[in-house]
Amino acid sequence: MATFISDYFDVDAALFESYGALNSIVNDLPLFIDPFLLFYSEKPEYIALHEAIITYFVFLRDRAAAGPVSEGELRNWCCFKEVRQNRLGFSVSGNGGAGLGMDFARNLHANLNVIFPDFGKRRSPKAATWRKSA
Repeated sequence: MATFISDYFDVDAALFESYGALNSIVNDLPLFIDPFLLFYSEKPEYIALHEAIITYFVFLRDRAAAGPVSEGELRNWCCFKEVRQNRLGFSVSGNGGAGLGMDFARNLHANLNVIFPDFGKRRSPKAATWRKSA
């Protein structure tokens, strides 16, 4: 099986390089979606998605403030797996992805309410101004 588009279509790989084009079939794309861009969108579905993200992190912050939780709760709430099928990531080879595991989950739970005690209560004036003026 070919692992490069240039191999599959019998095109010179240097041509892809000269255009700065992606030449991989099996590896992650060196891209990611910036969730903060959702905050600046005018699309109602993106605004709702952003609000859902905020609501979830407020939930996580409140659970952190309430005290210890089980390892299972940490795994379910705070381990963010990568979606293998979208191939968005920074891998040199493959698309399995590590995601954010239990070390991240434990640190997030231990510190979220300390670092962001007011998370979800304030709105960015820049975003509100941008939405009104757009």
